[in-house]
Amino acid sequence: MNISDVAKKTGLTSKAIRFYEEKGVVTPPSRSDNGYRHYAAHHIDELNLLRQARQVGFTLEECRELVTLFNDPARHSADVKARTLQKADEIAAHIEELHAMRARLLELAEACPGDDSAECPIINHLAACCHHADGKRG
Repeated sequence: MNISDVAKKTGLTSKAIRFYEEKGVVTPPSRSDNGYRHYAAHHIDELNLLRQARQVGFTLEECRELVTLFNDPARHSADVKARTLQKADEIAAHIEELHAMRARLLELAEACPGDDSAECPIINHLAACCHHADGKRG
């Protein structure tokens, strides 16, 4: 298969496939004498795993590890499960951070009259870190 066939089968762009190859995330395809890439079925499997892992939040490095595990017949499902639960915990922590950020933004918005005056508690609060005791901006 050529790269355009692989792109169609995986839902990835040719550019993304080349990027993942360049970064060593997937097994490099064989090349013909003229330099064209030739893909096998296992490349499709790797790229599908990679695409779906990215969709659920795994980083590029984590995807590299998952592809390595995918290609390791001696892998242990416990290792994959541990990585997945760790990612779920990281996402939960990030969600909590986002909720706290949203709550703070809503507090700031509530404090602002949102009228035509130049006085804005949001700007004043956000800029507070930049004011020094002498009244100059830093």
